[in-house]
Parts: sequence; structure tokens; C-alpha cells
Amino acid sequence: MTAEQLEMISSDPQVMHGQAAIAGTRVPVSVILDCLAAGMTAHEITAEYPSVTPAGVRAAAAYGAALAREELLPIPKIR
Repeated sequence: MTAEQLEMISSDPQVMHGQAAIAGTRVPVSVILDCLAAGMTAHEITAEYPSVTPAGVRAAAAYGAALAREELLPIPKIR
């Protein structure tokens, strides 16, 4: 994650209960990640959330990737 991308993510206890969000918006990073997981393109996401830029979508994805490297979630075994 680049310094520029990190600057695009903010966390303020007074905004969205401190959830990581795209800086200058009330759009949580988790919403952007959910949209990407659902198959939405960056263009579709920015159309749905006009306050989010394509760079903001990339920053959210980079933030999610950084978190995935830090904490493992239990993954069910395939039978």
C-alpha cells in the first residue's frame, strides 16, 4: 500500500463510529470491498457512490489486501 493510498483512508471516532472509510466521505472501506467481492467494477462503484473516486476504490482494495496479510480468518476446510 502506497503512502498516497494510505492518505485516502481515514478513521475518525466521530464519523461512522471510527470505521475505516474513504477520506472525505462517509463510505466505509468495507462497503467498497463488498462491492468488489460482488463483482462490481470501479466504474460501477463510483457511479453508485459519486463521492468515491477510482483512486479511492484502489486505495480500499489495497487497504483490504494489507489487512489480509496481518490477520488470518478461519477458512472452512473443503470436504
